[in-house]
Amino acid sequence: MSTDRRQDILDAATKSFSLFGYKATTMNQVAKLANVGKGTIYTFFKNKEELFDEIVTNMIRDMEVAANQAIRSSNTFQENVHLSLYEMLEFRMEHQLTIKLFQEERDIGTPIVQDVMQKVENTILQIIKNKIERAIEKGEIKDCDPELTAFVLVKLYIALIFDWEKRREPLTKETIANLFDLYMIKGIALE
Repeated sequence: MSTDRRQDILDAATKSFSLFGYKATTMNQVAKLANVGKGTIYTFFKNKEELFDEIVTNMIRDMEVAANQAIRSSNTFQENVHLSLYEMLEFRMEHQLTIKLFQEERDIGTPIVQDVMQKVENTILQIIKNKIERAIEKGEIKDCDPELTAFVLVKLYIALIFDWEKRREPLTKETIANLFDLYMIKGIALE
């Protein structure tokens, strides 16, 4: 078996999970989309959970890469946190798989999907926590609890990006950056 077949299976499974969600995806659907026999899938993956886990692990890695690529050494801490958060949350909302998983978590509450969405949030929190720790070490921001601060920053960001627009016009990226700066960054920035 070639690794191309493995990638074909991963691509087909990603498509199936994106269209139907985790719960409604079957290994038969994945085999059909990948144009392989169902048994071929099992030569690479023990079960649907293992296949799903690999797809999610790759998705989270891609999200981390996107967040880190948004960072510029010439930017301030505030600009880099804003860009990283925005990139990760945009990634989450632009990728069909995460959109479908978000819907399944909300509408059905499939336990494995809840775990995955928690993993995604934990990854975002860890990335921001690491940036806060480095900024404290460099003397760019006040000494604070990095984990709690990351939690508050991420939750504020989610509220400004997603929750606000449930009943109102979406905020522009610039408005979000200004509000984020006003409510959070000025409070931890060194004067």
